[in-house]
Order: sequence, then C-alpha cells, then structure tokens
Amino acid sequence: MTTSVRYDPLDAATLADPYRVYAELRSTTPISWHDQMECWVLTRYKDCQSVLLNPEVFATDWRRAGETVSEPWLSLQTLDPPEHAPLRSLFMNALRGRDLDAIGARGEALVDSLLDKLSERAEFDLIPEVVAPLALATISDLLGIQCPELSTFSSISDTIVRSMDAALEPDDEVRAELRKQGIEARAQLSSLVESWFEADPNPGMLADVTSKRDSVAVPDHFVRNTVRVVFQSGYSSIVSGAGNAMLALLQHPESVEKLRDPDLFATGFDELMRYDCSVQGTSRMATRSTTIGDTVIERGDVVLVLFGAANRDPAQFANPDELLLDRKPNQHMAFGRGPHTCVGNLFTQVTLQALIKSLLRRPNPLRLAAEPVRRRTATMRYLDTLPVTFTAENSTEQTAR
Repeated sequence: MTTSVRYDPLDAATLADPYRVYAELRSTTPISWHDQMECWVLTRYKDCQSVLLNPEVFATDWRRAGETVSEPWLSLQTLDPPEHAPLRSLFMNALRGRDLDAIGARGEALVDSLLDKLSERAEFDLIPEVVAPLALATISDLLGIQCPELSTFSSISDTIVRSMDAALEPDDEVRAELRKQGIEARAQLSSLVESWFEADPNPGMLADVTSKRDSVAVPDHFVRNTVRVVFQSGYSSIVSGAGNAMLALLQHPESVEKLRDPDLFATGFDELMRYDCSVQGTSRMATRSTTIGDTVIERGDVVLVLFGAANRDPAQFANPDELLLDRKPNQHMAFGRGPHTCVGNLFTQVTLQALIKSLLRRPNPLRLAAEPVRRRTATMRYLDTLPVTFTAENSTEQTAR
C-alpha cells in the first residue's frame, strides 16, 4: 500500500532525525510502497532480517531478476552466489591475514598526534581535521598502498556518496547530473586502483588478493571492482560512522565517562553503532513473486531494507531511542546481515575504536563548540562539520541539523 506518512529521505527534517519518520512508518504502514523511489520500504526488524537472510529470493545482483548491470558495477557488493562466495572468501582470507590490532594501534597514534596539534586551539572541526585523515590512513594501511592525497580522494568519495542518492532527487536534471558525476568519480577511483595493481605490492590486503586470485575462479574485473568498493566504502563508513558516534557521545556527555570503564567499552561501542548507523539502508530485488507478511512482492520489485529503522524497532530493542551503553543483547544491523554483511566490519570497528580510545585518554573532555551540520545524503548518514573544543563549556544542548 502507499504510505500516508510523508517520507522524503532528503528533507531537512528527515535528515536531522530520520528515526522519528521511521517510527511513524513502522506504526502505520511498516511495509509501504514509495512512489518516487519505486520500491517497497521496510521498517520492521523482522522484515528487514528476513529479506537479508534470503538471497535466493531477494537478489543483490539484479541481473537475476532480468535487469541489465554494467561490468563496472559487478563486485562483492553486487554479486550473489555462486559468483559471490569465492570472491568473498578471497577478500575475507586477505583481511584475516592483516594484523588489525597493529593497524588500530597505528590509528590511535595518528589520532594522538593530530589531537596534540589541535588541543590548544579554541575550536576545530573533528571531521576534516581528525576523522578523515584517520579513515584514509587506516584504509590505505589495510590495503598496503600509498595513502592518496586527502583533498583529492575526499572529493572523489563525497561525489560517489552524493550520487548514491540520485534517485531521490525530484528534478530530472539534478538527478542526471548526480549520476553523471558519480560515474566520473568512480572512473577516477578505478584509475587509482589500476595504478595500485601496476605498482610493486607492499604487504597488505591488496598484495594478498593479488597473489591468490589465480587460485580461485574469480574474474579479474570482479577483483579490481571489489578493491575499489572496499577502499571507498571503508573510508566513507569510517568518516560517517565516526561522526555519528562522536555526536551521540557529545550529546550524552555522561556516556563518555561511562565508556572509560573497560567492561563497558565493547557493549557501549555496539550501542553507538546501533543508535545512529552510517549506512541507513540497502536495496534488494525480488527474483520471483513472494510475500513479506501479508504484502505481495512481485518479481522485479525493489525492496528497501532500512537498517536505521530496524535498529530502532521496539519489538527488537527495549527503549530503542535511548543510548544504553550496557545494552545486551544487541543484534544491530549497522554492518548488514546475512551473506552480504560488510566484509570490512571488523576493520571499521578497530578504526572507530582507535578514535574513541584516543579521545578518552585526553585530560580534558571533548565538547561541542557549535551546531554540527549534516550533509544532504540519505543512504549514508553523514556529518559535514562537527565543531568541537577541549576547553569551552557548552551551556546549551546542541543538536545536528
């Protein structure tokens, strides 16, 4: 059915607080048809999980439902079994070969160094001055490649993230321009990836994948496309995830002190991921006619699984709108679910924890210095700015717009 609740993912009020809209959808039409996006929108945890755990019916690879997908889009992120399994195994084995603790330690050292230089300033922006350099350095460290120049790559990444929401734009010209820019940005990133394959490999995930790809039946372009996706998604997930997590902590200053308890750190980190996840949703396409609850889903229908809504479902999480650092159990969907669970989720967690641990060691608590600003992106929930200070007291509650 078409929902009566207005759901515009790019609306300013929705960007500021999508969870209020998700709650309205879940209570009125938990499975609803969205005319502009031309898809079914799912907001209940149980429905989202059932789709993600059933790749036979709900395809990531839309070719299985009769759609045409161009070669540059075919990667670990968009393939289904049987092509998906050997590619995932190749990259997961390469990831397991990395010393993530050492990467995390180097990430902490980098954050310490950056904060040392910033600590005397009255105010600084945590996103471009700490989070983005950390994200780029650690994902480069993981792959074993020379770290690209930050301003150049961040521009490429930001363009790709904006293009992911092209279908949400009502204006045809704006939609077409965003798609064009996204294609160009991915081409730029693909050229960068090609240069890594042509260079002498350094120890890292890329070297492991390169040395072992001939031992598995995986087409070369799948491997190269997946390296591009791993690098881009690793960087963007860290930047968006760190911004959301830090804002949640800064808006709940009592939680910062609680996180200093080692016994609370692990559950607290999971709760930060649940509370305001970076990737808000993903799409699947039905390979045959089926049902979700009482709703008939036809072959070729697109289903939007809203991770953000599932993570605030009161049927799964008690008091879902509260930040509860000791929440157990906490089977959140911040990193997906099922065979397409984020391949780099352990790396992302190590990097984000490095940032938080470094900040917890500072003698003075970090505070909001001004109102943060959110980017106009919906698929990935991103902060554009996060002005902070180690010195100034905030007398009023700040919220992100």
